[in-house]
Amino acid sequence: MESNALAELIRQLELKLLQTDLTAHPGLIDELLAEDFEEIDHNGEIRSRADVIGWLKIKDPAMQWIFKDFRIKALTHSTVLAIYSLQKTGQPDTGNAGSIRTSIWQYRNNQWKMVFHQASRKN
Repeated sequence: MESNALAELIRQLELKLLQTDLTAHPGLIDELLAEDFEEIDHNGEIRSRADVIGWLKIKDPAMQWIFKDFRIKALTHSTVLAIYSLQKTGQPDTGNAGSIRTSIWQYRNNQWKMVFHQASRKN
């Protein structure tokens, strides 16, 4: 797949994970998150797949995000690193600068799955 097309596909998968009401579409979780998925949250805490799924299910499904400077780096022929800035939209200006995000996606069984995610607060 061409690099630009792959970057757009991964960006769309990231958005789908964040912006879909996963209580209405529970199968999407297994489609997008690998069984061995884990995350380091913006506080530096390691979160399990179950922790992240719990948050995804209770988040406000109307919340929208703005991705900035989205790019990918190929790590292997079947693994990419996504790097981007993320900020919530429609929020009062609280001085929140958003966060920098990284995700590792692997192509497994003919589909891309997120295996790792890290969030770092911007100051």
